[in-house]
Amino acid sequence: MLKRWDIFCKIVDNFGDIGVCWRLCRLLHAEHGLQVRLWVDDWAVAQQFIPILTNSTLVDGVTILHWRDSADFTEAAEVVIEAFACGLPVQYLTAMQVQKSTWVNLDYLSAETWVDDFHAKPSPQANGLTRHFYFPGFTEKTGGLLREFNTLTTNQLEHKISSNLKISLFCYPHAPIHKLLTALKNNQKAVHVCVPTCSILPNVARFFGLATIKAGDVFTKNNLTIEVLPFLSLQNYDALLRDCDLNFVRGEDSWIRAIWAGKPFIWQPYLQTENTHMQKLKAFIDLFYDNFEQKEVLWKAHEYWAAEHASLYNAKSIWRNYLDVLPAIQSYTNARAKQQAKQTDLATQLVNFCNKAVFTK
Repeated sequence: MLKRWDIFCKIVDNFGDIGVCWRLCRLLHAEHGLQVRLWVDDWAVAQQFIPILTNSTLVDGVTILHWRDSADFTEAAEVVIEAFACGLPVQYLTAMQVQKSTWVNLDYLSAETWVDDFHAKPSPQANGLTRHFYFPGFTEKTGGLLREFNTLTTNQLEHKISSNLKISLFCYPHAPIHKLLTALKNNQKAVHVCVPTCSILPNVARFFGLATIKAGDVFTKNNLTIEVLPFLSLQNYDALLRDCDLNFVRGEDSWIRAIWAGKPFIWQPYLQTENTHMQKLKAFIDLFYDNFEQKEVLWKAHEYWAAEHASLYNAKSIWRNYLDVLPAIQSYTNARAKQQAKQTDLATQLVNFCNKAVFTK
């Protein structure tokens, strides 16, 4: 069994990349007993996610190293995970040749059908190594999803929509936040929105006519109350998702966690040219909500939230229709999350794949 693993992470959008990599590292060590090193290029962002990193480079059994030009890359691990095609240091690639490392590019999560065909395909390199393309996904033909053992609990799966709606809001700043908050302000029942400290705080501040807002602030307009939360640890963010009736999430890490929370969620994919992100969104809705009777209502809300030209949509009608069927979305999402959890998790599949790859070299 290959025991020594290195994971390389370049932080691009501040949260998703490090979130996925850090969760994977912890799972590989805690559930598979592996010796894991995490190489991170943006130390400041890493410290936000892992506060204890200011005092120690060994956290939860994982060694965390600063990926910079002056780092020592002379010793390669038996397994090397290149997260999201981040590229590897030239010196480290040379060390991989000596070690004969198993090299895996962990790609982005997608529900698109082509992922099934491209998952785990080898790509021989000029230096003699083979780079394997590993795709997370929702079907048995993919690498699965990041998931801790026994992620879904009975309490999560028995959740009922509360009389006062509780929402978490985490999205990219270009989302039509003002129109969402306007619709929630005029909702028939009270709505409490929790906003973790992130890049959308200026947007929320403008809604209340303020220059700035900060963690701890609470504002109310009609039936809407906004509570600004501090930057949350991964564990606290997961708990927030489980506690809410509806979660707005983005990118990859928070998207996966929203699924495991078993609650209704609106996913905002990372904005791409030529509306590629909308294709990814459509593929996910078609797969995950395949047999949901109210799928068109759910799709309209997702489409509006993720589209570049939100002004073309009737926000008031979209959010009213979505909230009207929220109990049905809750029931279906819970059942679908439970079904998805039967698939072997990504960390386990990745370990099995890498151990098998050794015997096929």
